[in-house]
Amino acid sequence: MPTTPAAARYTSGSRVLAGPRFHAMDYAIIRLGNKQHRVRDGETLVVDRLPTGAGERFEPVVLLGDATVTATVIAHERGPKILIGKYRRRTGYKRHNGFRAATSRVEIALTPAGGAPKRSPRPAAPVEAAAPVEAAAPVEATAPVEATAPVEAAAPVEGETETPVASTPEPEEAPVAEGEPEASELPDGYDGMTVAQVSGAAKEWTRAQLEAAHAYELAHQARKGALAALESALAKEEG
Repeated sequence: MPTTPAAARYTSGSRVLAGPRFHAMDYAIIRLGNKQHRVRDGETLVVDRLPTGAGERFEPVVLLGDATVTATVIAHERGPKILIGKYRRRTGYKRHNGFRAATSRVEIALTPAGGAPKRSPRPAAPVEAAAPVEAAAPVEATAPVEATAPVEAAAPVEGETETPVASTPEPEEAPVAEGEPEASELPDGYDGMTVAQVSGAAKEWTRAQLEAAHAYELAHQARKGALAALESALAKEEG
């Protein structure tokens, strides 16, 4: 069947629809620590703490994508501090705690299916060994201090007389106050008697004992009841 020019316009090769187009994935979905992460080549992730040591490589589980994923642990870190406070009113209950999550920093490298990786993962920085600390120089012992010679007493100068040392006078015994009753005249056990006992015993004492008891009472206790009983007994003796 011949083709008309009008039909040729609709059957031209330039108007034929092309088939579906497929693009290679430049990312992958992996699983780390029971969590899914969408990663690209050269990307750095901060995930939960991994059992792999710093500087080591491992291949995580790829959930989506044809590329081979290689992860390198750069360092083990800790997250920011989170302050936790508990409070109960009218009980005085207060608690404050801090929390820092243990994390790991990981670098991702993608290897396309049947090809070399686009970029090699960055090697972990080697840990420099600490320089040895030099031992301190020993401290020299100081020389012992010589003992000073005792100071000799100065010799007396000729022509000068020695000043005699004044002797300390011995303390003189205090004189007995006038009116102090003699121990022989004071009734036996008077210093321990009560006012009632003095009133009862004063009737049987002699005049000398009454005067000694009266003087002792004035010098020591000065009890009004005892003085009144002694003065009354002395008045009876005089009458």
